[in-house]
Amino acid sequence: MSAAAGKAHGAITDVPGIQLGHSQRIGNGWLSGVSVVLPPPGTIGSVDVRGGGPGTHETDALDPTTMVSTVDAVVLTGGSAYGLAAAGGVQRWCEENGRGFRVPGGVVPIVPAAAIFDLGRGGNFSARPNADMGYEAALDAASTAERAVVERGNVGAGTGAAIGAGAFKGGLGTASVSLTGQNAHIVVGAVAVVNAAGIPWRPGTVPPTAGEGLNTTLVVVATNATLTVAEAKRTATAAHAGMARALNPVHTLADGDTIFALATCAEILVPHPDIPVAALIELQSAAAEAVRLAIDDGVRSASAVETPAGRLNPYPPEQALNSSI
Repeated sequence: MSAAAGKAHGAITDVPGIQLGHSQRIGNGWLSGVSVVLPPPGTIGSVDVRGGGPGTHETDALDPTTMVSTVDAVVLTGGSAYGLAAAGGVQRWCEENGRGFRVPGGVVPIVPAAAIFDLGRGGNFSARPNADMGYEAALDAASTAERAVVERGNVGAGTGAAIGAGAFKGGLGTASVSLTGQNAHIVVGAVAVVNAAGIPWRPGTVPPTAGEGLNTTLVVVATNATLTVAEAKRTATAAHAGMARALNPVHTLADGDTIFALATCAEILVPHPDIPVAALIELQSAAAEAVRLAIDDGVRSASAVETPAGRLNPYPPEQALNSSI
């Protein structure tokens, strides 16, 4: 089965147990925010960083050769490297709720994070996410119900996002894809913060010239399948194909393009009777498709904003991505 033939769903929260929350500030110099993916305890994770200008926290801990295999939360934030402070607030929430790697005397939450560059887009370069905003986003995620409807566009880490080297408004988008056949119980979801140097890809599209600032697309892919950390790493790698199908250019020196992969390990991926690895390849193909759809959703869901720093309009709908959800 082709992953594209699977059923397209609405959100990363279609993956059972995955919660998503946001915190944002708009106005008075602000245009930035934080999004937190909160998986169920025991979720394993990994990451693949492809951009030449990443802003990340705790990504080394997700290498398959390291000691800890589980992830307690993933933070997507505005504010460039400054905004990585939001991860501290999410760690505080996790500690208060007993989530983390157990050590003598308590827990150490494993909370990787990645940031987009949106500094100054609200008019004040110093208005950027901090630990308190991370804590708010974690609280928001924890309060959501199973399969909750997800806000899109100018929300969370997508609040200050822009595309086309800062020419158009970007945003937060989400999607999911189900496998079929014996693996119809497997869901792969994605949430994307689209703050790309590039623009939506289609034949004949001319990529923009370099603009001021740095740009990034951040993605969390999640599945209910049982994966090892190494398989999650390879899934994150494969999912970057969806980013390349959606945006042009990607993975440049001006991008911090990063994909996290989470597996809740709630369901078993049924291997193909003749080629066992085919089932995992199918899942990874679905991950790439979910990423492409989530980026599409983020671009389409963005709305215009006007701040002292200027006005950002959505990308023209007649030039939208070369596919539909």
